[in-house]
Amino acid sequence: MSNSNSGFNPGSNPGFNPGVKRRGILGMMAGTAALAPLMAEQTAGGQPLQSGAVNRNSAPSQLRITDMRAIRIASNYDYPIIRIDTNQGVYGLGEARDAGNEGMALVLKPHIVGRNPLEIEPILDRIRNFTNQRRFGGGYSALDIALHDIAGKVYGVPAWRLVGSQYRSRVRCYCDTTESSDPKVYAARMAARKKMGFTFFKMDIMPSMIRNRPGGLNTRGVATAKGLQMYGEHIQAVRDAIGWDQPLAADHFGPLDVNDAIRHARYFEQYELAWAEDLLQVGTLGSGDAPKNWRAYKEIKESTVTPINTGESLFGLEEGFRPLIENNAVDIIHTDPLTSGGIRETKRISDFASMYGIPTAVHFAGSPVGCMASVHMIATIKDFVAMENHAVDIPWWGDLVTGPAKPIIQDGYIQVPNTPGIGVELNEEACKAHLRVPGYFEPTPQYDKFILDEFRTGGPYPHLDENGKLVNTR
Repeated sequence: MSNSNSGFNPGSNPGFNPGVKRRGILGMMAGTAALAPLMAEQTAGGQPLQSGAVNRNSAPSQLRITDMRAIRIASNYDYPIIRIDTNQGVYGLGEARDAGNEGMALVLKPHIVGRNPLEIEPILDRIRNFTNQRRFGGGYSALDIALHDIAGKVYGVPAWRLVGSQYRSRVRCYCDTTESSDPKVYAARMAARKKMGFTFFKMDIMPSMIRNRPGGLNTRGVATAKGLQMYGEHIQAVRDAIGWDQPLAADHFGPLDVNDAIRHARYFEQYELAWAEDLLQVGTLGSGDAPKNWRAYKEIKESTVTPINTGESLFGLEEGFRPLIENNAVDIIHTDPLTSGGIRETKRISDFASMYGIPTAVHFAGSPVGCMASVHMIATIKDFVAMENHAVDIPWWGDLVTGPAKPIIQDGYIQVPNTPGIGVELNEEACKAHLRVPGYFEPTPQYDKFILDEFRTGGPYPHLDENGKLVNTR
């Protein structure tokens, strides 16, 4: 039989040895099989894998959620922290939005108990209709974080690895700084931030700072032309203190409408702000912010060269951010992962914005749990500016957790963890010392039954069957 079409000619293969018998080949195969476990413990570079890299005590296909409990930490803005427990002792920590309520997450408990926590997206799809803007996004976001914490622990990988590749190994931070009606005092406080190592700055420009100065505010509490000059004294003082080469953003301008916002933004142009945040304060989400009013934001953006930033109160891409992005209505989106959807949805929002050339800044005022979850998300997005921290002056903030290097913020940056999950565990003693609500992860039977629900049949009911007979069946 000819071998001309077989594609294999023993004589042409220098590695072929006709003296090797079938028994020898089988012996070689057996030897290779015996080496397989050892080879499996080697990486491509020949380095042994760490035996602790995978949680070998878990059986992922059999993992089930058994409970959800919560605590609330008393702070400048209270921190609602949840814990999702499983049947295999692996648990995940999550956090709802600062100054929110753990009940936003706990009402979702019956929708997730009994499910495999590794099925992250199906679970999140199941609860998505039970969320909304502002603090109402906190429940979904807390669950997202806790599920990624569990999955990372089970698979032995950091949470960022579950959603993408790492664009950065540390996250640049800016921090809240208490304002002052005295420009010199405010400038000194901002200069102190620079000495701490921060390289990005934000100041509040609030009507209360000029309220006692004649002619500063109109009858609506909005800065007049003279009042804007007073604001300018503060900005100028801070600029002189930190340097004109340093990025400086501003926030909290009062109850501005569209025309007020344009007037403010144009005045601020001379100070070359990194952004003006949440300028518009009258709109669809009520007083406080109006980020869903994208047409107004587009008008403001097109009327100034001061970069416009908003979004901390929005949940979801389709529900919140998409119109702002698609209509190029802002220069920077400002997500808060504890409202916008946790790790996975916030990354989705940022990736979508990147396609339109819009970078992401991150608002944050919660505990180290939500902070480090946000850091994991930020590690995976392309176009990132800076992340806020509202607790630099709270001495025990970092003590609430173990895991990250301390202080958590070093020289204005947070290192991205490479430990499984979100990389933090609660320090029980520190948390118990700062509880707003008594009790430490107490049982939550009041949330076992459905409180929020869609269509669900309730059981048998009296009705006529197909034969016209009255029955009590389903």
